[in-house]
Order: sequence, then C-alpha cells, then structure tokens
Amino acid sequence: MKVIVVGCTHAGTAAVEQILKKHPETDVTVYERDDNIAFLSCGIALYLGRIVNNLEDMFYADPTTLEGFGAKVHMKHNVLKIDSKNKKIVVQDLQTQEIFEDTYDKLIMTTGSEVGIPPIGGMNNPRVLLCKSYAQAKQIYDSALNYPSIAIVGAGYVGVELAESYANTVHDVTLIQSRDQILNNYVDDGLSQEIIQKLKDHDVKVHLDERVAEIVDGEQLTIKTKKGDAYKADLVIVCTGFFANTDLLRGQVQMDGYGAIIINDYMQTSDPDIYAGGDSCVVKFNPTGELKYIPLASTAVRQGTLAGINVFGNIRKYMGTQATTAMEIFGYTLAETGLTLKKALANGINADCVVYHDNYRPNYMPTTDMLTIYLIYDKDSRRVLGAQLFSKHEVAQSANAISICIQNENTIDDLAFVDMLFQPNYDNPFNYLNLVAQQAIAKEDGA
Repeated sequence: MKVIVVGCTHAGTAAVEQILKKHPETDVTVYERDDNIAFLSCGIALYLGRIVNNLEDMFYADPTTLEGFGAKVHMKHNVLKIDSKNKKIVVQDLQTQEIFEDTYDKLIMTTGSEVGIPPIGGMNNPRVLLCKSYAQAKQIYDSALNYPSIAIVGAGYVGVELAESYANTVHDVTLIQSRDQILNNYVDDGLSQEIIQKLKDHDVKVHLDERVAEIVDGEQLTIKTKKGDAYKADLVIVCTGFFANTDLLRGQVQMDGYGAIIINDYMQTSDPDIYAGGDSCVVKFNPTGELKYIPLASTAVRQGTLAGINVFGNIRKYMGTQATTAMEIFGYTLAETGLTLKKALANGINADCVVYHDNYRPNYMPTTDMLTIYLIYDKDSRRVLGAQLFSKHEVAQSANAISICIQNENTIDDLAFVDMLFQPNYDNPFNYLNLVAQQAIAKEDGA
C-alpha cells in the first residue's frame, strides 16, 4: 500500500512513525513545504524568555528520523493540488520549481494550522510580527533584542505566555485583548482577574475590551483601537488565533463552517481513502459531545498516531478530548480542562461552579502553597464538566485527573470520594480534588 502524508507537523510525524513501526513494508511518502518538521511552537515563550537557550531544541524529530523508519521525505515540496477522485496529487519542488504528479492508495492530511491574520490596518509593517513557526520565532527573538517596548495583540495562551516572557526579560510590555477577560477559552472571569493582577505586578499593562483597528508606522508604532484609544510600542506581536490549513481539500471532503476537516471515530474523512489529524481537522469535545476546532499539539500527536493505525482499517477509536492544557506564569501553574462555567452556560447546560481556596497540604508542614480550584459541573446530572487550577504548587497533573473524570462521565459524587493518596508531603487526608467535589455536593444538597 502506498500512503502519502501531506504536511509533516506533529500529526504527520506521529502518523509516519506509527505506520512504519507496525507495517515497515508500507510505501510512505511525505511532502512538506517547509524546511523543518516537528517544531514545538509551545516552547517559543521558553526561548524568548531565555529559559531555553536554543530554539532548535524545540524540534523533537527531523527528516532523517522519518527516513530512518523507511519513509521517503521530500522537504520544501509544496502540494499544489489534491485530486481525490483520481487519487493523485500535484507537487512543486520549491528549490528546482519542477512540478510533477504522484499517486496514492491512502492519503493522510496533516497540514496543520496557520496564524490568523486579523483585519487590522498596517499588518504588513516589518515591525508587526506573527508567532507560531520556527522562522517566526527566530524573527521575533532577533527583533526584540533591538526594541525595549513590545505590544502583544491577543491574550490567549500564546499572548499571555509572551507577555510573561518579555516581562521577565525587562521589556516594557503592553497586552491588548478584544474580550472582557484574558484566556477566555480557558478560565472564568475570577481566575482571569487573578492572572491579570500577576501580570500587572510584573509591570505588564493590560487593556481589555480593546479591539485593534490599525497599527500606524512612526518612530514608534501606534496601535489604534476601535474605541479611539492609542498605545505606543517599538514592536507588535499579533496572537489572535489559528485557522485550519485545508484549502487543498475544499469541496472534496466535508468541513465545518471554519474550514476544519470533519473526521469520524477512526480519523477518516468523508472520503474513505483520506484521513486527517491535528490542526487541520475537528476534535470531538467530550464535555459537550460536539465537534469543535481546538488546535493543540497533544491532540495532534494522538490523532496522527490513530490515523497511522486506522489507515489499515477501523482498528482503534478516537476517544475525543477535554482540551486539557497548562502553562507556567511567574512561578504559578495554571492548568485547566473541559468547560468553563461561562461556556457551559452558553451551551445551554444547567451548570454551576464552586471555588476552592486553601493550602494544598497541612499547615503544620514547613511550607505550603495556596491553591485555587474552579470546579464546573452539571446540576442536573451532577457530571463533572471542567476545572481550572492555579497555584505555585504543581497542579498540572491534577488537571489530568479531572480530564479522566470528564472522559469517563464521572459525577461530583464520584470525585468527592474516589480513592486518592494521603501523605502530608503532598496533600491532606482528603485530597484537594476530593474536597472541591465535596464542596459542590454541599452546595447542591444544601448541607
């Protein structure tokens, strides 16, 4: 069988490795238009903040890795057209400009995502940069060395991480967000306010409800908002989200309204010979059961691996995702999974939330740290829907535990009394996840 993999991001790399590990006789050909693969863009902030010294360390594989498995890897080759009816593609070698055709039995679409370019005047200014790829990260790093003040447009994960990185490297940082809170896809307003305060404590200027209209050139750039306000900076980094890179299959497979490819439980598109994974396709979001576009590296690796398994038949189902994520900000860990209360209510769920705020382990220990947990649940079914955790204590693995609860449709009653270890170094006789669930039970039962 001949398999062509279009685009070699996280999902593509995982698919190739899976195919050739289990079926080394398979003819696997990779076409990638860039000169690198498997770049961890989530590590860009670590590099910009001087925590990681070499951006090249963010590559966990390279073309020789895949060639070692037996794949034919064609870098700097751009796929111009996919003809799904005749199972062939048209490719251009970007170095020689040669154009040629290739054929496949099965095709795996792992073309990833691209940075969304918002309708802002002045985006073509060389001091207005985007942030996702290796080349963009290098450009940001080199540019920021020469500019003391930086404005970041967009306060999702990328924007907040960049704000922290530049605050830690003694830059003057302005963070501009079009919504009424930061991290609106991940946390509720109360926790947003707490993180904003941490940013302000480190001299980051945060502006909410400010949609940027235009960036005007000058000795300094002027960022004008639709409200009529203006902010100055030497460099602007725009982080307003991503979109699926799927134009090659438009009109040939089913897509959602945002252009993300719709897949079934086996990573198969509406064309049975085309599979997709990663940022090019939707995910099944378990807290609501709906198909959504949530581009995450963790999801991409899982979907790519499953595409590599299921290209040989319907072997292993995709479990869906809770979109579990975490970040470190000024020594604190923020971890979240599932729905926020705001998003649960917007989905028509009769949801509620309790907030736990206490030390993570007994006060008699030499040290301890305060922990905040937001637990979101369905009042009717009592199912756990989501959680947000924030502490100097490492709470990322606790978000993973809540993710499993959501995946398994556990209730607050399950979480309140599920067996968890007790050892004073780590927690109280009831773990803090037990305690926040017990708080929810008390709220619902009126105890």
